[in-house]
This record gives sequence, structure tokens and C-alpha cells, in this order.
Amino acid sequence: MASRAAEQREEARQSAARLEAEGVRNVALTWVDNAGVARVKTVPAQRLPEAAARGVGMSPVFDVFTSDDAITESDHLGGPDGDLRLFPALDRLTALAGQPGWAWAPADRYDQLGAPHPACQRQFARRMTERAAEAGLELRMGFETEWIVTRAPESHHPAAADAYETLDYPCAGPAYGMTRVVELSDYLRDVTEALTVQGIEVLQLHPEYAPGQFEVTTAPGDPVRAADDVVLVRETVRAISARHGLRASFAPSFVAGQVGNGCHLHLGLYRDGTSLHRTPEAAWGLAPDAVSFLGGVLNALPALLAIGCPSPASYLRLQPSRWAGVYQCWGVENREAALRLITGAPDDPDGGHAEVKTFDAAANPYLAVGAVIAAGLHGIECATQLPEPQTGDPGVLGVRERARRGIVRLPATLTEATDRLEKSAPLYEAMGGVLHGAVLAVRRAEEAHFAGNEAEDIAAATRWRW
Repeated sequence: MASRAAEQREEARQSAARLEAEGVRNVALTWVDNAGVARVKTVPAQRLPEAAARGVGMSPVFDVFTSDDAITESDHLGGPDGDLRLFPALDRLTALAGQPGWAWAPADRYDQLGAPHPACQRQFARRMTERAAEAGLELRMGFETEWIVTRAPESHHPAAADAYETLDYPCAGPAYGMTRVVELSDYLRDVTEALTVQGIEVLQLHPEYAPGQFEVTTAPGDPVRAADDVVLVRETVRAISARHGLRASFAPSFVAGQVGNGCHLHLGLYRDGTSLHRTPEAAWGLAPDAVSFLGGVLNALPALLAIGCPSPASYLRLQPSRWAGVYQCWGVENREAALRLITGAPDDPDGGHAEVKTFDAAANPYLAVGAVIAAGLHGIECATQLPEPQTGDPGVLGVRERARRGIVRLPATLTEATDRLEKSAPLYEAMGGVLHGAVLAVRRAEEAHFAGNEAEDIAAATRWRW
């Protein structure tokens, strides 16, 4: 333990010297709580070696924070007692292009004796990645990040937001229109440049459907890196927006009744470096383990919604015929299916993968990738099979026709999704009682807080939380 601390200190010393030579004076250490909010402790750059060797103190109570900063409790967590240590992931230490003088690193959480904190979501994602590797599987994951941008008022406070807040969009072009790119070309260029400088490979960036909405897609990586990347992407977009006098929201429902912000999770399966989405002669090109993995994810989607759609606002977004994937079905290149199989070009060995369309940016990305892996591995253990793929929009089918095809509506409320997560033995086993219980406690508190609220009030109250 002592030698490891010495190694960490020396690595951090060299990193701190490099950062200070680049003008970096402060380092933000982030973790994401169970309500999907990125929380932070910061240290001066010269203190990075000490932080890497001994960690930075923080309370375990943050595991039961809700999105509005209220504090609930679970059987294991809550109250003023206890302390944890945040250890920066030095391999992800990044100078922030949108915040001159600052760097960022995600943090793993341990107790004061050096044992992993059982509710650390980043370590949960790593455990599930390692569990997949033990089964001979490599996963490559990536996120699509959607956000809505408005002009920032001269003064604002999130607590003052209401359904009648004036929303001043800085662009007027149509959905997916080049006009929006022209109107905000400097801003979008700076977003792309900042991400690139920070080592994030941008695959594409484009206007989206809702007013003021954009999407950026970044290159896939291992699951923990993918979750780190999406945290860095959001905070970079937020910072660049502020430098342009704009304000970015990643909330699932920005304006009630309109299309909201998703954060779709893409995943590809490999064994020995070979894609399991490129099996000749197999149905849909899927190797047997890929079929079972995706079948496990599909079966677990009602419970996974409590992970990937964690706010009452999430269920304002999950509406039929909006490409949000509200029915428990899968389809080949079907954007209305909750689980979409993307075939890719036939000559692209890495082109095939799958997309979970239901998730949004209120989700903790580490929980999202870990839970999806756990569900998929359970599918392999049970040799789960996929049903026939759905074609077309299931939302336009009658109730009887959906029943005939075995297509059911995914949970339409956070209460229903949380009930399904509570009863999910595979996810309980994967997450462990401490993490599983903390997630349930936060979901129940969110439900209670917004009980009886109108959709417009829920959207307004959560608009600037993510």
C-alpha cells in the first residue's frame, strides 16, 4: 500500500509539474451521484501529489443526494457520519480547454482504510467490465450527447426557474438544418476544438429536432472510459456555452410536451478482437453470445429504466413516436425500438453495434454502462434469445396487435421503473446491496418530491440540474 501511494505521488508530481507549466492552477475531481449530478472537490495543482497518494475527503452522504440537493437515506447511507477519500484517475487527467487554468480528473472513492467504497459507481462500472473480460468479452461503448442551448440572462438562479421562464434561443433554423450551424458556427467550432484538444474524438456534431438542440457523438472506448468521456463532454459543452454567453441544458425534458434530450448508449461486442456483430450466415450477423447479451439487455430494460431514466422528468421525454424507444422491443435500424441494432456498412469490420435509445443525461453514466453489462452477462448465462425484430413504429399499432407481437410498453413512470429495479435479482447481485439500496432511496425521494406536480412544473424544476 505504501509503495503504491509513493508511485501515485510521483506520477502526480510529474503531472502537476506539466500542468503548471501549461498554466493550470486548479484541478477539479468529479464523481457523479445517483441523481446524475456531477459533484466536485477541487485542489490546487501543486496539491495533486498529496491528493493522489492520500485522497481528498468527502462525505458518503452524497450517495443519497437528490437532483434538487435534498438528502434522503437508505439502510446503509445517510446522515452526517463517516468519510471517504477521492482518488483522482491520473490516466484521465485533462487540461480543460473551456476553463483556462483548470484541469479535470474523474475520481474513484475509497474508505479511510483504503477499501473500495461499495457505492462507488465508477468502480462498479470497472467491476462489470472486468467481469465481461473474464467471460472473454470486450465491450466498446460510446454515448450520443444531446443538449439545448439558450442565451444566458444577465442574472439567473436555478431555484428561480419556473414554467414561465423566458427561453431565448440563439438560433432559429429548422431541425437538423444547416441554418443553425451558420447561426452558431463559432460556438460549434469551439465545442469541437475544445473536445479535440482534450483528447475526445468527435465523430459528428449536428443540430437536433427541438429548438436550440444539438447533438455530439464521440468515439467508443472501453466502458469506464466511455462514462468518463461523457462527463467531460457535458462539462466542456457547458463551459464553452458560458464563454459564448449561452447556457446549456442536458435535462431530459427541457419544455414539457417537446422532444427532450436523450443520451443514447452505443455498445459493440468483441471476442479476441473480432466483432460479434459480423458473424457470417448468422441471423442479423450476430454471434450466439451477442444474441444472448442483447436479449439480456432487452429483458432487463424495465429495470434498467430506473438507472438510465432516473428522474420524473425522464418520463416526460419517453413518449411514443418520438424516437425515444418506449416499447420493449428491438429492431434492425429501427429508431422507434428501445434497442436498435445498427448493421453498419458490410465492408466495415467494426460497423455493427447496438444502441440503447431510452437513456438520458440525468443518468449516472457509470451506473448505466455497468448495469447494461450486468444485464447482458446475465443474458449470456441464461442463453437468452431475441424475439423477432420489430419493424415500423409500434406506437401506431393497436393494443391487440402489439399484444399479438408480444410488444409491451416500458415503464411510463419512475415509480414503475423503480419497482422493477427493486425486484431485479441480477442487478441487485451485480450492484451489491449498498449501491442498489442507495439508488432505490434516491429514486423514491425523487418520486415523492414531484408527486402531484404538473408536467410543466417538473420540466421547469429540473431544466438546469443537468
